[in-house]
Amino acid sequence: MAFGRRKREAIRLDLTPMVDVVFLLLIFFMISTTFVETSGLSINLPESASRQSAREPQELKVFLSRGGDIEVGGEALSFGKYRELLTGFGAKAGETVFLLHADRETLHGRVVEVMDAARSAGFRRMAIVTQNRTEP
Repeated sequence: MAFGRRKREAIRLDLTPMVDVVFLLLIFFMISTTFVETSGLSINLPESASRQSAREPQELKVFLSRGGDIEVGGEALSFGKYRELLTGFGAKAGETVFLLHADRETLHGRVVEVMDAARSAGFRRMAIVTQNRTEP
C-alpha cells in the first residue's frame, strides 16, 4: 500500500477582525475626545459655583492676561487692533457670543474696557468664563 504524501497547507492568520477592532477603537477615541482651545497667555480663571452653559455655534474667545494683554485666536493684539477686529464682525456681532477668558488678577477696569469695546462693536451676548469651584 502506497501512501501518498499530502500537500501541507500553509497556516494563515486572518488579520481582518483585528483590523476591524483597531479601526473601531480609533473611531471611538476620535469621537470621545474633546478638543480644548487654550491661549498662549497664562490665564488663571476665577471660580464659580454656577453651572456651565451649552456651547454656542458662533463664539469669539478673547483672552485677557493678568497684565492686561489681549489675545484673540492665538494672536496678541494691541487695544486698537482689538477694536478693529471687533468692528470687523459687523452685523454678525449680534449673533456671536463674546466669551471673555480673563485672569482672576486682571484689573477690573481693564475687563470693563474690553467688554465695553465689544458692546460698542455690536456684541449683545457676552459672558465671562470661569472654572468650576472645587468643594473641600
